[in-house]
Amino acid sequence: MSHELPYIAAIGEAIQIEMARDESVLYFGQNIATTDDDPFLKEFGSDRVRVTPISETAEIGMAVGAALAGYRPVVELYMAEFMLVAMDQVVNEAPRFRYMSGGKVKVPLVLKAGYGFTAGWAGQHTGSIYSMFVGVPGLKVALPSTAADAKGLMASAIRDDNPVCYFHHYLLTLEHGEVPDGEYLVPFGVASVRRPGKDVTIVATGWTVDRALAAAEALSEDGIDAEVIDPRTLAPLDTDTILESVAKTGHLVLVDQATRHGSASAVIAAEVADSGFASLKAPIKQVTALDATIPYSEPMERYLLPDEDKIVATVRAVLGTAAVSA
Repeated sequence: MSHELPYIAAIGEAIQIEMARDESVLYFGQNIATTDDDPFLKEFGSDRVRVTPISETAEIGMAVGAALAGYRPVVELYMAEFMLVAMDQVVNEAPRFRYMSGGKVKVPLVLKAGYGFTAGWAGQHTGSIYSMFVGVPGLKVALPSTAADAKGLMASAIRDDNPVCYFHHYLLTLEHGEVPDGEYLVPFGVASVRRPGKDVTIVATGWTVDRALAAAEALSEDGIDAEVIDPRTLAPLDTDTILESVAKTGHLVLVDQATRHGSASAVIAAEVADSGFASLKAPIKQVTALDATIPYSEPMERYLLPDEDKIVATVRAVLGTAAVSA
């Protein structure tokens, strides 16, 4: 059975279910539990749900310590850029303790952060910086694009014994979708083939998945059959599903809201070039944001970001059908 929920509510449902299931799960951060009417505070009490000072260094440091002590904290960070204030805790501490202790300690914590809030938010709250964390050993990175995956990946993140950066896209916040009832887990490292196809593989992440699906529909009107893959997690990354698709289609277009030289798509391109080069009938192409800070101006913002038309044009170029009318 399933029910319809907004993307953001699906995340909250996962946290609520996991807190009810496991008393070691904590939930804290800025701007949560600020009144006695907060539903999490009312259900689980102030020992497990707390508002924190406006200090990412403090709240993430607290989470690392709590995780080492046997708890499973979920930290509400709101904006991914706020993690930059506490990079020592995120990159140099939390992911390393399990390895450096020879597995004697676990660090099960979730750093929940929104990203990609364009729509006029300008430079410092709009970045898609998830790829910055992909290459950190011991750190997992989840990037849900649907309400169901938002719920399932959050539950898996909470149950994981390693630190997880869980990035949710702000432009997906109120997007509704069918969500399975009750406990629901989406495994890490398993991509979703969102649309099967035989002519070209499109791998898209987060908010760009729907852009890729729309582009695939537009391309189908001219007989181009695009397969759309959503990795769902970037660390671990399901390269096998991507390579199997490329072996079938022979063409690969990567779509990523991050800047070209700071993108997860660059990592995926390298993996396919390394392990699937013989399958390629044309060069790999990337549709990403430009290497620039997101501007306040809406027309400039549109110019900078990937969109359906850019994906369609790139697929046509890869297939050698650029002359076909859109």
